[in-house]
Amino acid sequence: MTINLRNEAVSKRLGGAALEMLPAAIEHPSYDRKAVSPGIVHIGLGAFCRAHAMVYTDDVLQNGATDWGVVGVDLMSPAIRDALKPQDGLYTLLSRDNDKDNLRVIGSILDIMVTADQKSEIFELLCKPQIRIVTLTVTEKGYCQDAATGNLDEKHPAIIADLANPTDPRSVPGFLTEALRLRREAGQAPFTVLVCDNLAQNGIKVRNIVTRFATLRDAELGRFIGENVAFPCTMVDRITPATQDADRQKVADSLGVMDAWPVVTEPFRQWVVEDHFPLGRPDWEKAGAIMAKDVLPYELMKLRCLNGSHSTLAYLSVIAGIETIADAMVDEDLPKVIRRLWDEDLIGTLPPVPGTDVVAYTHDLETRFRNTGVRHLTLQISWDGSQKLPPRLLEAAAELYSSGRNPKVIPLTIAAWMKFLSGRNELGQDYTVTDPHAARLTEIARDAGNDAAKLATALFGIREIFGDVLPANAHFRVAVIEHLSSLMSHGVRKTLKAFLGEV
Repeated sequence: MTINLRNEAVSKRLGGAALEMLPAAIEHPSYDRKAVSPGIVHIGLGAFCRAHAMVYTDDVLQNGATDWGVVGVDLMSPAIRDALKPQDGLYTLLSRDNDKDNLRVIGSILDIMVTADQKSEIFELLCKPQIRIVTLTVTEKGYCQDAATGNLDEKHPAIIADLANPTDPRSVPGFLTEALRLRREAGQAPFTVLVCDNLAQNGIKVRNIVTRFATLRDAELGRFIGENVAFPCTMVDRITPATQDADRQKVADSLGVMDAWPVVTEPFRQWVVEDHFPLGRPDWEKAGAIMAKDVLPYELMKLRCLNGSHSTLAYLSVIAGIETIADAMVDEDLPKVIRRLWDEDLIGTLPPVPGTDVVAYTHDLETRFRNTGVRHLTLQISWDGSQKLPPRLLEAAAELYSSGRNPKVIPLTIAAWMKFLSGRNELGQDYTVTDPHAARLTEIARDAGNDAAKLATALFGIREIFGDVLPANAHFRVAVIEHLSSLMSHGVRKTLKAFLGEV
């Protein structure tokens, strides 16, 4: 993190004492934060949760609740604690709609802790009866899953280490298991585990992962978790790019105080939550959340239509040298490609979504993607493709093939991802491939060179990404290789023109 503010007059730091100094136009907590007690522990304090779940919870506190404050926990780095703890957990939400900005200070995070030096304190907190919910945003890779099966990756180094030393865990499954064990030992009913990451049927999937880990550790503990712990499913949606120094400067200029780590986002937000909380929950529905019996229709719509089109735009854009999603949306060809992705590949795979016109939803996505105020970097969206492509697009492709239909755009996206693994764009610029399997993937790309068939065949052999069904499908293999060969030989522009039938 870099903090480099040009306005030397901004010397004061955002914090509880600074709230009364803020300009009248800046919305901030009007409730007494000292009267709020924690009811939620949140694991993974990245930008997304602070633009999403923490805002919904702040709304609940603004409405008068006093027992649903949040303690944030980071399993990785002290960076966010070091940024936010001096600010009493306060931070600024900068919502951008093209050239219109709205700033709001969020107060739902009461404290921040890090497992590196506070693990025993965190476990002690998690055993307290007032902690009734543990929410998580740790990204898809944080759950140590086998992407091909969705089950626990029992060969993952962190899982192996945690099974060898289960009382000092470093993985999410290990951490949750130990916390639930200690809570049971303390005589407390188990907290609810609320996953807020982009995994298909995320609650069910993480329940299976944690239960399996616990069973490998202790069969009786695994049975207890499987029978007694609630893992509701959720769908989360809000575009949240990485914070830049220019964003910090904008916040400092507007507030008159420095915020070390504000969050930038779009005006739109959506949260659909399966309503299963044995120990109670905040009134999130009063803040606009949809409390539902079945999250799956909403989840599939968002994973495939938003996240799937994001991946398509990202990989084609990165290799073409296009920096942001908004830039991609003024390209002459890319908007046509994602329109075809929605219309020809994805919308037909979705079940009915209550109260939602899915076609209209995709048109709204186009508007959201064109928001120039949100600099959502295509390279950022490209991260962790081995984890993201299966639920976003590969599962939809498999469903299309099983129903006798051939996907049109998904093979192009997969080809673009394969070309992306070279680590160099068409402008001759190098970039870093960020992925849990980056070393393996980039080595395969280097070994294959410009041989599209060799590269695709090697990557199809990675079962944890592609499984067994798609690589055995002749149409899928041929289509991916043809698109990949064109991207290698002719580049993105000519490939897209040919794909769109404009040459």
